[in-house]
Amino acid sequence: MKGVRLGLLDLVVDCGNKKKFVRIEQYFQIQDYALWDIIENENSFVPVTQTTTAEGGVITTTISSPVTAKEKIKKKNDVKARSMLLMTLPNEHLMTFNQYKCPKSLFAAIETRFGGNEAIKKTQKTHLKKMYENFSAPSIESIDSIFNRIQKIVSQLAVLGEFISQEDINLKFLRSLPSEWNTHVVVWRNKPDLDIMSIDDIYNNFKIIEKEVKVTASSNSSSQNMAFMSSPSTNSTNEVYTAYGVSTAS
Repeated sequence: MKGVRLGLLDLVVDCGNKKKFVRIEQYFQIQDYALWDIIENENSFVPVTQTTTAEGGVITTTISSPVTAKEKIKKKNDVKARSMLLMTLPNEHLMTFNQYKCPKSLFAAIETRFGGNEAIKKTQKTHLKKMYENFSAPSIESIDSIFNRIQKIVSQLAVLGEFISQEDINLKFLRSLPSEWNTHVVVWRNKPDLDIMSIDDIYNNFKIIEKEVKVTASSNSSSQNMAFMSSPSTNSTNEVYTAYGVSTAS
């Protein structure tokens, strides 16, 4: 091992009186293939999320737990695989990578950050920065899709060591929302703690009032259509247009 520089995708393992380094994927394949199957094929427990709305508009979200023996084993392996991947990282990187709850996405993020050469990483970073700068959303895109897209770009940039201020992320999200959200966007853009507020907090608050916003937007649209349909004709009924475009009283 002397003189050998280990990468963050390598692990040091005991082999009797000797030590050797192996790639993470090799280690999982040799020691516990079930864990590698989860990382490679995402063969893991998938919880079901259910959202219910009670009287008074209170929204409750519940996430199912593993029930069968097979589901419990998958859940256990999920936790183990993710924990082992996090253990390969230096402490200063744990905060960045801890956001990845799925072992497969966590491993992909580690490979993106620490695998490949610097030229590839620089190209990826430049591309993602351009995507963030030009980020926009069509008027028909849902708030969920907008939130997920911007979160993905920000997360990938963080993995590559490019961090964006929380205030900038929040403003980018607010500015990209459809016009039906304008009233609420103005309120949130002027909040004094926008620079420390999590984008998740903004998203969750907007999700609570999403139904109300859509109902209001639909009502306004219907009112405008009715007003247009009932507006008086610009042509007077007592005018007759001649072939020369000159009107004469009947």
